[in-house]
Amino acid sequence: MSATASGRDFVCPDGTTDYVPLRSKGTYDPKKPHISEQPMTWKNWHKHINWINTYFIIIVPLAGLISTYWVPLHRNTALFAILYYFNTGLGITAGYHRLWAHKSYQATLPLTLYLAAVGAGAAEGSIRWWSRGHRAHHRYTDTAKDPYSVRKGFWYSHLGWMVFKQDPKRIGRTDISDLNECPVVVWQHKNYLKCVLFMGLIFPTLFCGYFFNDFLGGFIYGGIIRIFFVQQATFCVNSLAHWLGEQPFDDRNSPRDHMITALVTLGEGYHNFHHEFPSDYRNAIEWYQYDLTKWCIWTWKQLGLAYDLKQFRANEIEKGRVQQLQKKLDQKRATLNWGIPLEQLPVVDWDDFVSQCKEGGKKLVAIAGVIHDVGDFIKDHPGGKALINSAIGRDATAVFNGGVYDHSNAAHNLLSTMRVGVLRGGCEVEIWKRAQFENKDMSYISDSTGSRIIRAGVQVTKVPQPTAAADAA
Repeated sequence: MSATASGRDFVCPDGTTDYVPLRSKGTYDPKKPHISEQPMTWKNWHKHINWINTYFIIIVPLAGLISTYWVPLHRNTALFAILYYFNTGLGITAGYHRLWAHKSYQATLPLTLYLAAVGAGAAEGSIRWWSRGHRAHHRYTDTAKDPYSVRKGFWYSHLGWMVFKQDPKRIGRTDISDLNECPVVVWQHKNYLKCVLFMGLIFPTLFCGYFFNDFLGGFIYGGIIRIFFVQQATFCVNSLAHWLGEQPFDDRNSPRDHMITALVTLGEGYHNFHHEFPSDYRNAIEWYQYDLTKWCIWTWKQLGLAYDLKQFRANEIEKGRVQQLQKKLDQKRATLNWGIPLEQLPVVDWDDFVSQCKEGGKKLVAIAGVIHDVGDFIKDHPGGKALINSAIGRDATAVFNGGVYDHSNAAHNLLSTMRVGVLRGGCEVEIWKRAQFENKDMSYISDSTGSRIIRAGVQVTKVPQPTAAADAA
């Protein structure tokens, strides 16, 4: 989101705009060192402050909050302030954000004028200025070119980027040529100061004064206090939505989904989804997720005020969700002990295997060509010591796979952690080693962390029993 700003911007040759408004004392000079490049000291700290933004988003709201001690809040004025809060909030979320910044739907002229008007009432800059910054935020998320990167701290992304001056040369540029062709956007940008004063302060003052005989209450509560709450709520999309919640679609960057943020921001809290699918007119895709802005846009469509509502294909959304689940699964898999990989085990002759058991006293069992040291497990064997002792120094493949007891998948997984070698010529192990030596393609699959994927029931020790012939009875 963005903050209050002048209606005029420094226009770059490529049609984009920088963040420094034109001042009466001269234009921005990109050749001079920017104040943000200098360390902040007691002597120059005031030069680091963007006093226009600070005045509108901190000083004025603070004065309004203090004045509530003397100005009573009447019931009708409170109801109007709440109603106008939601309207101006929708001007940002449904208008500035989803309509203009992301083009996620199209609006008829009456709806466009309404959103441009109430959006100005939120006092967060012109449509053109706001959308330019937000597009840069999406293009350069969490990088040095992100105008309100949360990597610089929670409070920086919430307020600091507006309170402290930023070097326009360090903010990523983006294309807003489509907005320059919209008459409503251009007019609002050129007349933004008049728009914000009227919609932000004059209109609520006159409305409450005319209908409720409460001019001062309309100015304080319907104007200043309401603007403060709208700004703080939408600023949470820059801060809280990158700090609190889960990342069901992508975790490479900071955007997150959380119901609390959605409640605060009229539905903008499912930010991980939004950053992954920014052209979707929805932020929340599940029926139980709160997204007031989505429901308003949908209602406007039913009324013929909005059209061409864009949605990402459900198949692509599920791909993103599954990929993220798989990534988390891979990370979890990498923390587990799946036993020493077969290719790293020493190859042992049968005679050597038997000798280690009889003469060396080792408790080794061969299953499916893999040698396992079960010495530490004998006392814990659920089937008793006798059965497992009877398999020492022998090939227990058939016994382990149903000859005596058809062991569970958990038993095969546990057995894999006891690997100490492979028998020469044993089962598929020699085939694997030969193929590895010859640099041929392998049938084994590894996940994104490099860990071998072992599906349930497909451990190398899991050997299916042959089907009995009809005359075997």
